[in-house]
Amino acid sequence: MSPRLATFVVFLLNGGVFGTWASRVPALADQVGAEVGALGLALLGASIGLAVTAPLAARLCALHGSRGVLIGSSLLSPLMLPVLALSQSTLQLGLTLVALGASVAAMDVSMNMAAVVVVRDLRRPLMPQFHAGFSVGGLIGSLGSAAAAQAQWTPMRHFVLVALVGVLVVAFIVKAIPGGVGERHREEATERASVLKSPVLWLLASVALCSAIAEGAAADWSALFMVRERGMGDAAGAYAYAGFSVAMALARWFGEPIQRRLGPHRLLAAGGGLAATGLGLVAAVPFPAAGYAGFGLAGLGLAFSFPVVMDLAGETGRRADGTGGERELGLVTTIAYTGFLAGPPVVGGLAHVSSLVLSLGFVALVTALIIPATWLARRAARRPASV
Repeated sequence: MSPRLATFVVFLLNGGVFGTWASRVPALADQVGAEVGALGLALLGASIGLAVTAPLAARLCALHGSRGVLIGSSLLSPLMLPVLALSQSTLQLGLTLVALGASVAAMDVSMNMAAVVVVRDLRRPLMPQFHAGFSVGGLIGSLGSAAAAQAQWTPMRHFVLVALVGVLVVAFIVKAIPGGVGERHREEATERASVLKSPVLWLLASVALCSAIAEGAAADWSALFMVRERGMGDAAGAYAYAGFSVAMALARWFGEPIQRRLGPHRLLAAGGGLAATGLGLVAAVPFPAAGYAGFGLAGLGLAFSFPVVMDLAGETGRRADGTGGERELGLVTTIAYTGFLAGPPVVGGLAHVSSLVLSLGFVALVTALIIPATWLARRAARRPASV
């Protein structure tokens, strides 16, 4: 097995774990007897675990190499699912989700570092394809959850099966998982020079933040928007996010020629403009067809934001020998998770005082900020070379 395929399988596994537990939230809520408000607080646990652990995982990758972190977290993440199924109270559910979020964050940072290693070795813009693997994994996980729910499997029975499959998958690919830095870079990784001083990195992180806010808004509010604002039924409303997800996955999988032609910065800016246009269409045109088309355009436009930013962030920390970039990826990932964490409540708060139409219009404006942030990042990246 090639390192490229092994890395793709890891992205697939990460998406599968996410799709599995997220799709069984209703069953978990019934198991612990959680009301909507308490459940919302419990679900924040996953985001908290993600945001807190990402920079720590990046530091571990810098000190000891990404391979060990990736193998450990890839084993731990699916094994946390049966632990989640043991929850008997909302507090237990929230605390377990913190731990699950932490393991997923470590897996996320280290798998992106592994992907950067593959991209550098092959010299091909493959990062969107790896992230398409996450999208496909999420789809597989959600379909598996639907089948388990249809068969009336308990979360424990379902999660134990998924955990066993996950461990077997990791055992099968473990030898081909690529590594990051080694002990020879320990001194460099612990020096005081901080990634926080890099203007390019902060601009790239702002692109990731805007993208995460838009993606989180589509995930959490698209179905409700189509139902309440456009008069669709629950099943028809769910197709809005399905269209968003399919458009994103297809763009990521088949987008390598587009990225080669446009380059990363033009692709980011064009994608931000397309996503903003799509969300603006959703908010401004009061017809269901415009809503479906707009969410599809948003999925196409946002498809490249996170993977291309990860690629560029890794390059800002690249050393002369071709290694490096762990801490840069950690910073960008942490800020992106902040967007996933803060975005949906902000949209909900705006919708509460105004309407979902205005709140999604606001998200469209935030998404449009990807364009100037990308061009500023491009100028800042070129500046040292001209000195």
